[in-house]
Amino acid sequence: MPNRVLAVALALCAFTAPALAQRASTTSMSCSQAKTLVDRRGGLVLGTGGATYDRFVRDRSFCEVTEITVPAFVPAGDTPRCFVGYRCKEPSRDDWFDGGF
Repeated sequence: MPNRVLAVALALCAFTAPALAQRASTTSMSCSQAKTLVDRRGGLVLGTGGATYDRFVRDRSFCEVTEITVPAFVPAGDTPRCFVGYRCKEPSRDDWFDGGF
């Protein structure tokens, strides 16, 4: 039985590892390419260097109804600080009461 469990676990790893390796990374594209990708897809997950990643959106319509957008800057192949769009975020108390709305 333990061998069967190990075999299933190894099979699952074999299927998921290529999917993780295929995530587009902002560091391997120009700032313009990264921004265009977010604009075209509307919302997607991009790698931002190493094992880090995040979800970026073109506008608030790609967020949950209770979320707001915050500007997203990422490292790109041609610049260390590239505006690609926005991140969705649940507003905190400070967002509501600091005059931001």
